[in-house]
Amino acid sequence: MSVESLTLAAIGGGWIALIVVAVIVIVTLMYGVGIYNHLVTLRNRLENSFAQIEVQLKRRYDLIPNLVETVKGYMKHERETLEAVISARNAAVGGLQAASANPGDPAAMKQLAAAESNLGGTLGRLFALSEAYPDLKANQNMAQLTEELTSTENKVAFARQAYNDSVMQFNTYRQSFPPVFFAGMFGFGQDAELLEFADSKQIAEAPKVSF
Repeated sequence: MSVESLTLAAIGGGWIALIVVAVIVIVTLMYGVGIYNHLVTLRNRLENSFAQIEVQLKRRYDLIPNLVETVKGYMKHERETLEAVISARNAAVGGLQAASANPGDPAAMKQLAAAESNLGGTLGRLFALSEAYPDLKANQNMAQLTEELTSTENKVAFARQAYNDSVMQFNTYRQSFPPVFFAGMFGFGQDAELLEFADSKQIAEAPKVSF
């Protein structure tokens, strides 16, 4: 074989190698784009699910001041309990704002979960004390507020379950192979946090109070 033939063969082989490398790079890029787009889709779904929780929690927080105003006219000697409810409500509002700024962030979600559990506990004490006030139990405004709170609690529970399902889908995909190798490069370096309450029964069931 002549030198010219060898040279042409080498050039041809070089082009083939370059084409193979280019195809591999293009396929890898396309696959990476697909992974990125799916991570974005799952992340958006997660954020939308949290937005539904936010709507219901804001509704709950708006009802609580009205509840306290109604109750304090009858429970004048329970000032400490009423102040605890308002304080817990304000802390929960702050927790929700932090979580809304970055849904799924571990620190923010744990802050919200702790604040919500504390608020649920103070509301539980308030409802328990109200049992000793027959006139309050007969108050129509109190009955309406209680019904609205119970309905809102149910909606929070459903929204929370949908959010946690979205979190599990996002985390499962992010941890799977090969997305796990791309997730960090694309800014999805950590799992999203579930929204869990210290008392799981508290969020799974609406508070059972009667007025």
